[in-house]
Amino acid sequence: MSVPLLEPTLSGARVVPVLVLDDVDTAVPLAEALVVGGLTTLEVTLRTPKALACAEAIAAKVPGALVGLGTLTKPEHFAQARDAGATFLVSP
Repeated sequence: MSVPLLEPTLSGARVVPVLVLDDVDTAVPLAEALVVGGLTTLEVTLRTPKALACAEAIAAKVPGALVGLGTLTKPEHFAQARDAGATFLVSP
């Protein structure tokens, strides 16, 4: 398995919105609006119970969004992020 480097993934992103989401029904429209506005690289933090579901929905339903997951603090978060479709990961 080839692992892409973070720098090429983020090189075009001047701003990366860091999103704290807990509602899948609002996560997708928010991500769509950000992508339309030119903010295509999005970080969803794992600070809420629904964060993984929100990230997965954005990755699946918002073409053009590069979805990353942040606040990964446990080993299992890395596999969960991969399964949710995360393009990049951020850990404190």
